[in-house]
Amino acid sequence: MSDDGRMVGGSARRDDRENVALRPKLLRDIVGQDSVRENLQIIIDAAKARKEPVDHILFYGPPGLGKTSLALVIANEMGVNIRITSGPSIERAGDLAAILTNLKQNDILFIDEIHRLGRAIEEVLYPAMEDFKLDIVIGKGPAAKNVRLNLPRFTVVGATTRLSLLAAPLRDRFGARFRLDFYDQRSMEHIVARAAALLEVEAKPEGIIEIARRSRGTPRIGLRLLRRSRDYAQARADGVITGAIAGKVLDELLHIDTLGLDDIDYRILDTIIDKFQGGPVGLDTIAAAISEDSATIMDVYEPYLLQLGFLMRTPRGRVATRLAYEHRGRIFQGLSEQTELPFEE
Repeated sequence: MSDDGRMVGGSARRDDRENVALRPKLLRDIVGQDSVRENLQIIIDAAKARKEPVDHILFYGPPGLGKTSLALVIANEMGVNIRITSGPSIERAGDLAAILTNLKQNDILFIDEIHRLGRAIEEVLYPAMEDFKLDIVIGKGPAAKNVRLNLPRFTVVGATTRLSLLAAPLRDRFGARFRLDFYDQRSMEHIVARAAALLEVEAKPEGIIEIARRSRGTPRIGLRLLRRSRDYAQARADGVITGAIAGKVLDELLHIDTLGLDDIDYRILDTIIDKFQGGPVGLDTIAAAISEDSATIMDVYEPYLLQLGFLMRTPRGRVATRLAYEHRGRIFQGLSEQTELPFEE
């Protein structure tokens, strides 16, 4: 299993392509991320006043929170072109050189999953970001020579879900770094309502609330659930997304509960509670019990359960909390005597 196939997974899927038309165009269209929005407005206004490109910007945080959308908004606000690529797609230094030499003055280069750039690629990017110079080697062997090309002043906007994997020299070359947090219920309701209007779907307030509350505070998931609710409403109802329709789709068809938990989340919680008496239990043991990769559990499934307070990390392993017992309808027996103070991995 992987996050790509989950309805409540934050990673992009093929059926998310419709989201492109729903993205905000300007900063004033963005709801939530108030601190990030305010800081970006200051950076953009100052850059416009100086008639310079904005400083290099790095966005990091869980997937699906709008890092690509913010990069597009910056380009729209500055009135410049944006070139979009990703770390895995830049395989050789020549690939990056081709991209950089085609940039115009003040253009924006957006690199998604920037933490997956190869070290050789990063070495080419360092002088480009800092001095706007491109060092390339022409020829091979004794006849090879180094040539330094001047580049127009441009902006790199990077996005990553794994800030810790970003090399420190690259991270330090970003003048502004912003963490994107999960959206609150009110912001999610606004995002879902706006998307419904753009999709020309009639959605009642209670239907919007039902979708927003199960979206894990992630716009990408909210839009995905909205589209599935729209499909059901148009195929099996009168085309209107009511609270009852949204609830039926999410509960009975997609099996997503009121907190946004799905079958995989239940398997993890039930394994810890039922098979290992609430823990502590090691991550590898949980992975073996549910036939899943331990890294996927830690990076994909576990963060939201930790955010809800359903799991606790301890030196001896994972422990299910009272909230997890109550949500799964179990009787809480108290934490094991072997449980020690929580820690962060």
